[in-house]
Amino acid sequence: MSIINNLYKRFGKFLASNYPKIFYFCEKRKAIVKFFVAGSSAAVVDLIALYLFHGVFRWEIVLSTSLAFLLSFFISFSLQKLWTFRNYNKKRLPHQLVLYIGAAFISMNLNALAMHLMVNNWHIWYLLSQIAVNVFLGIINFFIYKFIVFRNISDEDKA
Repeated sequence: MSIINNLYKRFGKFLASNYPKIFYFCEKRKAIVKFFVAGSSAAVVDLIALYLFHGVFRWEIVLSTSLAFLLSFFISFSLQKLWTFRNYNKKRLPHQLVLYIGAAFISMNLNALAMHLMVNNWHIWYLLSQIAVNVFLGIINFFIYKFIVFRNISDEDKA
């Protein structure tokens, strides 16, 4: 995570010195910015994998989408837990992982359904479809991760 933190700090310094209004806007919404960066990183992995599986190997779209989603899952969980929400609680890790897998399972099925509809029924280009689906699911998942999966626990829960 230190590489990511260093890049984030450098970018923050660049914004602060060159675009202070944007910097202060982003600084007030740090969790959202980090969520976007972490999610974008996972999305890039998702899109590259989708392109390889469907575009290069010519696998069926739902299978390709599902495999790409699972690959990006591991990147997303690590970045969201440790970097975005700075949740280092090892005691709650199994519980968080189960919740995250549950959210991912639901997202994966919504993703596959939306991709099927958009690509096969509405004939929208598969990469554009995946971007649209990722944005929609990303908004929903931010709130699920913030308030359910990686929520701050009270002192009673820590005991």
